[in-house]
Amino acid sequence: MGVLTFSINVTLDGCVDHQEGIADEETHALFTRLMDESGAMLWGRVTYEMMESYWPTVARGDEEAPPAMREWAVKLEVKPKYVVSSTRSDFPWTNSHHIAGDLRTGVQALKDATPAGVLLGSGKLATELDRLDLIDEYRLVIHPRIAGHGPTLHESGLRSTRRLELVSANPLRCGAVAMHYRRAH
Repeated sequence: MGVLTFSINVTLDGCVDHQEGIADEETHALFTRLMDESGAMLWGRVTYEMMESYWPTVARGDEEAPPAMREWAVKLEVKPKYVVSSTRSDFPWTNSHHIAGDLRTGVQALKDATPAGVLLGSGKLATELDRLDLIDEYRLVIHPRIAGHGPTLHESGLRSTRRLELVSANPLRCGAVAMHYRRAH
């Protein structure tokens, strides 16, 4: 069975707005390595739509981008992408698949079928999957910013506190820290 890893950029005050992180070569290279280590990507519909509106154009070379962003886009193009949605069923982006029906059953089946692991990159979906005890690891990049707005990490709450074990903490040149935690059992 593969591990489900939730990975996202977050500010010091918990904001997960994708525009608030530092998107430099080093952070893009970090997320590309995380994607390379995983067998599949998992997103909610909103994140999928945001990603599909931009990254395929970078992968094709239609959009100017630094080398690290282009590498991410090219690798993302071929990576299996799974989308949870109750409002949309067509996902035409290359190698995209819909997870429909019961969330626990669908995501558990994806984990079971993906020994290299699944990389989750959607905040709202992460809250739902955390409520179902399906997330095994957390790879958070904490940015040295206070956004003062949302959305925030798990803003709709969890039923209980998640106890985590620190695996690693790596400072980046931009001042962000890449944190790797595993669920404590």
